[in-house]
Amino acid sequence: MRRFKLDKKDIPENAKNAAVVIGNFDGVHRGHRALLQRASGVAGGQGLPLAVLTFEPHPRELFRPDEPPCRITPLELKAERLEKEGVEDLFCKPFNWDLASMSAEDFIEIILKRELNAKHVIVGFDFRFGQMRKGTPDMIEKSGIAVTVIEEIRAQDGQEISSSRIRQHLRRGEIDKANALLGWEWEIRGEIVRGDQRGRELGYPTANMALGETLHPAYGVYAAYARMEGEEQWRLAAVNIGIRPMFEIHTAQVETFIFDFDREIYGKTLHVQPVARLRSEAKFANVQDLIAQMEKDCAQAKALLKTSK
Repeated sequence: MRRFKLDKKDIPENAKNAAVVIGNFDGVHRGHRALLQRASGVAGGQGLPLAVLTFEPHPRELFRPDEPPCRITPLELKAERLEKEGVEDLFCKPFNWDLASMSAEDFIEIILKRELNAKHVIVGFDFRFGQMRKGTPDMIEKSGIAVTVIEEIRAQDGQEISSSRIRQHLRRGEIDKANALLGWEWEIRGEIVRGDQRGRELGYPTANMALGETLHPAYGVYAAYARMEGEEQWRLAAVNIGIRPMFEIHTAQVETFIFDFDREIYGKTLHVQPVARLRSEAKFANVQDLIAQMEKDCAQAKALLKTSK
């Protein structure tokens, strides 16, 4: 899949004239994938390449900069998931105050026509665009671009499949419910950095990484799978996500203890798939109590993971 940043540079002509799906696609969840499948049918039926127009950073980061990170899928992970769905080109439009204040009419003329020369636009049922979200699919169609609006997709329980609902589940530590709506196993990934070596001193050396722009799930200890970038094997692990109140660390991070694993992996990228939250973070009376609890956490994680796959 090719990726283009829509800024002041022109994109190549062979990337234009596509069927373009517009949206943030945070999570690339089951609803998004149903939309993309319909869009693929539209594109294929008209002999057009399938492209996605998305916005970076997520609009929430511009409008609500003081809120915690909300990204279910940072850009790299989102791009991977979109490619799996058959998207050929990904257009990333910088979301800034200029774009936020752009009129719906200018959005159509400048972005859809001049920059992309879109031949067909496919959007979800609730899609709006432009300043104050005044733009509608009808406006695009009246401008001469064909439009397909995809109806709402709901879960089996009748509730909506939305990025907001998935965020709620993750923030509650309800990984299974989030994954059911995603249709894939949510993961956190990042570069392994050198920590304070406290885990090694306690007998549980961990691979540490920052959460970065990834949504912060409920803090606590999780049973998880972990794998190194470039490797196929998913290994069993126990993971602490949070601020470690025992040691008064105030920056949230992911600390992964990989079972039966002893390699130098600083600087490498680690993929972590939380499976189930075992408990919340806690401050213990002493180090011995902490170690005893870590032993219980690891035993519980191993037992759970051996029956989950």
